[in-house]
Amino acid sequence: MTRILWAISTAGVIGCLGPEPADLVITNARVYTMTWPDPDGEGQPAPGAPRDATGWHPDAEAVAIRGTTVAFVGSAAQAQTLVGPKTTTVDLNGGTLVPGLIDSHTHVVELSSNLSRVNLVGVTTEAEAVAKIAERAANVSKGEWIIGYGWDEGAWATRYPTMTILTERVPDHPVYLRSLHGFAGWGNRLAFERAGITRSTVPPTGGQILRDAQGEATGVVLNRAVELFDQAVPAAVGAELERQLAVALDTMAGRGYTAIHEAGTYSAGLAAFEALGRAGRLPVRVYAMLSARDTALARRWIARGPRRDDSAMVQVRSVKAYYDGALGSRGARLLEDYSDRPGHRGVSGGSYGFDQGLVSDLMAAGFQVGIHAIGDAGNREVLDFLESVYRRLPRTRDLRHRIEHAQVLHPDDIPRLSRALLIASMEPPHAVEDMAWAEERLGPERVKGAYAWRSLRRAGTRLILNSDLPGSDWDFFYGFHAAVTRRDRALEPAGGWYPAERLTPEEALRGYTVWPTYASFSEGLSGTIAVGRQADLTGLDLDPLAVGEREPDRLVGGRPMLTVTAGRVVFRRPR
Repeated sequence: MTRILWAISTAGVIGCLGPEPADLVITNARVYTMTWPDPDGEGQPAPGAPRDATGWHPDAEAVAIRGTTVAFVGSAAQAQTLVGPKTTTVDLNGGTLVPGLIDSHTHVVELSSNLSRVNLVGVTTEAEAVAKIAERAANVSKGEWIIGYGWDEGAWATRYPTMTILTERVPDHPVYLRSLHGFAGWGNRLAFERAGITRSTVPPTGGQILRDAQGEATGVVLNRAVELFDQAVPAAVGAELERQLAVALDTMAGRGYTAIHEAGTYSAGLAAFEALGRAGRLPVRVYAMLSARDTALARRWIARGPRRDDSAMVQVRSVKAYYDGALGSRGARLLEDYSDRPGHRGVSGGSYGFDQGLVSDLMAAGFQVGIHAIGDAGNREVLDFLESVYRRLPRTRDLRHRIEHAQVLHPDDIPRLSRALLIASMEPPHAVEDMAWAEERLGPERVKGAYAWRSLRRAGTRLILNSDLPGSDWDFFYGFHAAVTRRDRALEPAGGWYPAERLTPEEALRGYTVWPTYASFSEGLSGTIAVGRQADLTGLDLDPLAVGEREPDRLVGGRPMLTVTAGRVVFRRPR
């Protein structure tokens, strides 16, 4: 008779030891299975959560994996009985093991390009940026494109640079410098010539070419006009794009992520993801959100329908669309004038290239849509649009649609997200990065509805947390710290920026683990550590729940230790 040994936790039976040895055993860990119910809208933990008067406590200390799924969760002693001659054992040395981290709004294809570009993140002056570009120009062949990224279009919005100094210092290379969030582009004269931007060029709908009094381009394009440069810059395709993507995805695994939601996948990017998947070279799962701007791709998938294959490393059942611009570049659509620019309210809808007919057709074909909306008017109009589709096509209401960013909301609209069954897909880093100028754009009253995580939770809205990389740092502990403190890496401001909207550590951890699985229709497969679930796990050197509650300032120093995707160790930090 086969001997079966049951592992018991304080919550009851959580694992069963079968006769076969495990392929992988992770032991000596502070395991949080996240199998207990969600906290309430105020962040109060549910009954059954492993928390008492002294704080949070792990509910297991070891996990065993067979193949791609979890086979056991429980004590280290019991897990040891599953160790055989071919079992790999990982001693986490007291580190914390949580369900695999998920970055649910990424632009990894862009990250893959940025890894070889000039990094301008944190650069504060035009002169400093130009010096970095001139240094790169000294080491590349004449005439070769030089691409940079990361200058902050929000912080620079009242003093946008021109092409003058950039052209003087780097005259023999076309130079294109993409902004931090991708809503502005800065180039030298040769780049403008290569992109075909002249005084007679009409910008795309929802875009702007900054010009002088004579009508000549000054050097910066805004919002959708960045596409003029994007189309001119030679893009990696095929094997080269696959190589770049593989490096970028390994980078994500090294940050502890086991899955990403790629927000706006074009044809070439999707082909590269799928090629890597077929070759078994994906270290993380990819939830590919098709770009509604790639009309031909969207129409092909409307005819085909969503891909529903739980075993596939690349899922295709969602679409990303843009409704308005960014707050930093004053492209977000507001209900009232910008506080720092009277008479201006941004741009949205058809004026920003949003194709209502196409998005409606995608919803009718069964696709989830994630719609970028930043301003309070932009969000209100998206709500109106989705509710109009629901009235015509009631079955589309249940497709778990998302508002990407939901960044500024009028108080009257906050309850509407929950009533419309929408998911608010939001970025904690945006709050602490934008706080230097956001109130200037919005004023002291309207800003209270910005980055309103607690208000949305209190209203019953489903929330997921992410980075919007590469526009923000995608380090998990950075985003987690921002979510629970509303403070930046320098621990400013002292009490947090509008701290009433911060989240509890449990909510923040769920925002990066459990809750995104609902947004990707995989809540029955992953998001918790339990027998039979996908073996997607992340090891951390800090306990985000205990440290986040007692010593949140320490969070910014946390690092991943281990990443396991589909039962395979894809990253392990050297000791």
